[in-house]
Amino acid sequence: MNNAYSEFAAVYDELMTDIPYDSYVDLIKLAVGNLSDKRILDIGCGTGLLSVKLAKQGAQVTGVDLSEKMLEIAKQRANSLSLPVHFQQQSMQQLEGFDGFDIAVIAIDSLNYLADKDDVLETFRNVYASLKNGGVLLFDVHSTFKTDVIFMEGPFTFDNNHIAYIWETEEGDYDHSVYSELAFFVKNQDGSYRRFDEVHTQRTFEIAEYVEMLEHAQFSIERIFADWEDEAPDEECERIFFQVKK
Repeated sequence: MNNAYSEFAAVYDELMTDIPYDSYVDLIKLAVGNLSDKRILDIGCGTGLLSVKLAKQGAQVTGVDLSEKMLEIAKQRANSLSLPVHFQQQSMQQLEGFDGFDIAVIAIDSLNYLADKDDVLETFRNVYASLKNGGVLLFDVHSTFKTDVIFMEGPFTFDNNHIAYIWETEEGDYDHSVYSELAFFVKNQDGSYRRFDEVHTQRTFEIAEYVEMLEHAQFSIERIFADWEDEAPDEECERIFFQVKK
């Protein structure tokens, strides 16, 4: 498990250039106000792209991820910017040792990598324990429309003249889940390509199921919105956001 996504980590940042991380910072500021000296737990932090943006706002950031390689890149990123971000290797469903945080974030559908509903509920319980009273959890997940319809329109391809991939998808073993096989081709300096393969499984749940799990973990729902806008989810939205409070 320590080597999870080790090769994927090396190309992750280049593949995530279209993700509006600055908009995520704005959503967090909207939830809790000025971030200066706020204690933020960035769960599923990956290579630290969001963590460092939050640290630049003056927040005290702790990033947590399962992948050792992702965390190595995250630490290098924070050190290169002289930002005092603390990183720790843990799985979100076994999160422990944290308390008194102002806000926790599970960004960019990281929660969807938990296929077991009990693991999602356990994650919510652990996050609840990590927050101070009045603390906020903000996270986003794929909509069921995205897993059931959009992802089934594959295969998908990508090529930016340095990295190319072929992404094939099929229905997973659970409702609203997707099984993905990705073949990556990374250009070497001599013009040849190196191939590596990844298998990813993601699952999402109906909004009502997330609400039930969150309330079971004792959170109160503040707002649910979709696709980066302050709008209620509709039948064809792709990304659903939840803002909940301890």
